[in-house]
Amino acid sequence: MKKLEKGSHIRVLSPSSSIERLGGFEANLAAKKKLEELGFRVSFSEHYLENDPLFSASIESRVADLHAAFCDPDVDAILATIGGFNSNELLPYLDYDLIAKHPKIICGYSDSTAFLNAIFAKTHLMTYMGPSYSSFKMDEGQEYQSKMWLQAMTQTSYDLTPSDEWSSDAWYIPTQPRHFYPTEWKVYTHGKAQGSLIGGNLVTFNLLRGTDYAPQVSDYVLVVEQSEEDLFYDFTRNLAALLQSYPHPKALLIGRFPKETEMTESLLRLILDKHPILQTIPVVYDMDFAHTQPLLTMTIGATIAISTEDMTFTITED
Repeated sequence: MKKLEKGSHIRVLSPSSSIERLGGFEANLAAKKKLEELGFRVSFSEHYLENDPLFSASIESRVADLHAAFCDPDVDAILATIGGFNSNELLPYLDYDLIAKHPKIICGYSDSTAFLNAIFAKTHLMTYMGPSYSSFKMDEGQEYQSKMWLQAMTQTSYDLTPSDEWSSDAWYIPTQPRHFYPTEWKVYTHGKAQGSLIGGNLVTFNLLRGTDYAPQVSDYVLVVEQSEEDLFYDFTRNLAALLQSYPHPKALLIGRFPKETEMTESLLRLILDKHPILQTIPVVYDMDFAHTQPLLTMTIGATIAISTEDMTFTITED
């Protein structure tokens, strides 16, 4: 798969929610400006401005935009506008043979979990969990976020490292005050592990259970995160469901919880205590992916090597 370089062309499209959910096209042009400052050309899909009462577009339009982006030889990467709640609707209608014949970077997070993992499962092409288009209009925290995204977009081997500080505020509302806290990635169980990285938003990833769109790999590392809409008890039952579908992970990496989930460190450790497998594999939490800011970027389907002794997390796109 071709990596990005200066002048590469990024196509922005909306597999889930439309740009209207974030105030509309003009309100988000700061993201386009930031991507152009990073050295990229930016275009938008044919049906980009389509919006229905569910703040989305029709399945047909969203599928057509994805297929068009993969087929266009001038497009080097595909970037989702934002997450949402309905990208799993697209999975039966995507032409996976077409996607496999025109491999290119595709990146998003949250609800993007559905098609990122499905594409990997059906084509073995690696995909990217990281900032969406709208994430690039964020100001504070953007230096780390862009740095981590660029290393994943331009390198075939890279390390995940913590941000200096993090926030759980509404970054997309410029008039709202922001509060930052020192970052600390924390270890629940120490150890070393290696495997194929799969997962993303926990609720969305669990939608793939029992379908052909769920990745099937022998040695896997699970990454999970939770959005603002779900409380701590949702995480409890969804983690249990995940570990029933994927009972032998080599490691578990957990993204930082937004404040709206009401998750505390003591509650999280109580939840993790329920599962014997999590006492035997590396488990790390409060990492810089999820619905807090800033976000790191990681490659779905790549090999990740983990050591909690020196807190190294190395991703290699084999």
